[in-house]
Amino acid sequence: MKYPLTIAAIALAALMPPAEAAALRESGDPLDSARWSEMQKAFLAGAPVLFDPRVKVVAPSTAENPMQVPVTVDATALSGVAEVVVFADFNPIVQVLRFFPEDAPAFLGFRVKLQQSTPVRAAVRTADGVWHVGGTWVNTVGGGCTAPSAAGGSKEWQQRLNEVSGRQWSEGPNAGRLRMRIVHPMDTGLVAGTPAFFLEEINFADASGKRLMRVQTYEPVSENPVFTLQRATADGPVEASGRDNNGNAFKARIAQ
Repeated sequence: MKYPLTIAAIALAALMPPAEAAALRESGDPLDSARWSEMQKAFLAGAPVLFDPRVKVVAPSTAENPMQVPVTVDATALSGVAEVVVFADFNPIVQVLRFFPEDAPAFLGFRVKLQQSTPVRAAVRTADGVWHVGGTWVNTVGGGCTAPSAAGGSKEWQQRLNEVSGRQWSEGPNAGRLRMRIVHPMDTGLVAGTPAFFLEEINFADASGKRLMRVQTYEPVSENPVFTLQRATADGPVEASGRDNNGNAFKARIAQ
């Protein structure tokens, strides 16, 4: 389905370099996925859609480990970002996560489980209601969503469930960056005898309580998730809190 450009998007395209403007106007799926129309209906609810090169999805073209595929979404070139939805067209569980940048840039790194080769996309909703879509193909041997978690073979994770570790960078090229790891099996529910068990929501806030970002996570996020954020201003500790779908909560402070 094709959507007309908004007046704002037309004006924006006029100011962009020719190659980027052409991509912005493109109404066909640049990744040529047979499931794009389904993804559009499922996640973008009939709203205007632009394939936009300013939405960068960075992932390996070939992933050797389908249970731990690194992905970075960078939509910092857009202004007024309200919501970002990440999905993988050919996964049995398509939706990976959503994040809502508030006082932090629209940037998030994480790892995902992939069942087979697939486009991995980020759809970014801006304040005018337009969805800006970027993505990349990831080729993999597959099976990431139906393989048992490593925690399934150990009882240690039960004592360490929701254990948080993290750090912030205050100097050098990574200044303002924050990385956090949470111990959690992130079971998809697609392994016989193992119900879905996954983190549902994570909130990041500064020391004053002002929220930096809210993240909604789903089953395809990798076991023992690692999240990387970029702070607009690295000033003081960050409070991280959240819960999983069984109601297990966590709260931790990441020092600067």
